[in-house]
Amino acid sequence: MTQNPTPSTGETATPSTDEASYPLISVATVPTERASRYGKQLVSHMGHKITGSWDEEAGSGYLLFDREGPVLGRFDVIASASDLRLELRTEPERADRLEFIVGIHLARFGARDSLAISWERTDGSEGTTQGPLTPEEVEAHTRAKKAAREAAQEVGHAASGHATE
Repeated sequence: MTQNPTPSTGETATPSTDEASYPLISVATVPTERASRYGKQLVSHMGHKITGSWDEEAGSGYLLFDREGPVLGRFDVIASASDLRLELRTEPERADRLEFIVGIHLARFGARDSLAISWERTDGSEGTTQGPLTPEEVEAHTRAKKAAREAAQEVGHAASGHATE
């Protein structure tokens, strides 16, 4: 991951995004003594599919939901000694989905610590909540994801004319 300098305002420097295009801000503050670890894990994991960066020294980073082209939302991820703060900027119609995507990942990573991610929105609308998850729920998700991958591989294999007996 690249490291970006942290401006004096405390926000992580990021590629230019027009915050005026994001009328909704949704915030989740997750109490944990391992905030930096979870922040780094979240940004690193999601950074494989979307733009993200974590600055180890500053204990903060960001994610840009740009997988489908234009940026659909931006998350700032800020670790302190007592909590991990997630700040989402997006359009109101995208908030539920983006809160869920980031929140459920963090809930899975933090299942051992029973992390719960509850979002509060600046427009007064109700935010979503993810977690806490049990280790059994995380394992069930992992098994289901593996089964879906295997089924997709079989379909692709059969479609290529190599049917199995």
